[in-house]
Amino acid sequence: MRHARLALLLLALPAMAGCVTNFPASQGPGLASSFGPVAFAPPPPGPVAAVPVAILQPGGPISAYTLDSGDRLRIVVFGQDGLTNSYAVDSAGNITLPLIGPVHARGRTTTEVSAALAFQLRQGFLREPHVAVEVEAYRPFFILGEVTFPGQYPYVPNMTVETAVAIAGGFSPRAFRRTVEVSRPVEGGVFREPVPLTTLLRPGDTVVVAERWF
Repeated sequence: MRHARLALLLLALPAMAGCVTNFPASQGPGLASSFGPVAFAPPPPGPVAAVPVAILQPGGPISAYTLDSGDRLRIVVFGQDGLTNSYAVDSAGNITLPLIGPVHARGRTTTEVSAALAFQLRQGFLREPHVAVEVEAYRPFFILGEVTFPGQYPYVPNMTVETAVAIAGGFSPRAFRRTVEVSRPVEGGVFREPVPLTTLLRPGDTVVVAERWF
């Protein structure tokens, strides 16, 4: 029975192929005349979904630190004791040195500030200035919500959320302890994200510990 069905199918294939090729060329293969020609085109592109960029990396390394108001810098101009000193980044984001006046520091790394200072000092003050810049004291971080002592605290390098909670006296009995919300100033606004306790913080971050509901 199986062999008989296969033989009938093989005999029917040429007839079926003939039926397909007998359509008018203007109507395309295998299409009824009432439909007319069909143009095959790629589908229109759909909307591109915005992909969020995670700037809070749990347990990962911190990228190059950028300065802001409240940071204090130690600036050394080699061979120039009158210029070597500690300088604070003011509310306008500048540092002010003798001779050259204010230099913008907000959003720059210490390397970029060093290059900017050297450039300004070359403008008729020093022939070949050598400038070193390092952060002497970071601007504070803030922790709010369900901790024992919420408030403002000095930042220390490589601080995690867990360290910040410990500095603030630990969680309160009502604290939600799995994640916290961290707010970080970024260009154009503030980035907020719930993160685990292993997340590295930066100066100026605000940590909010929520209250648990059960």
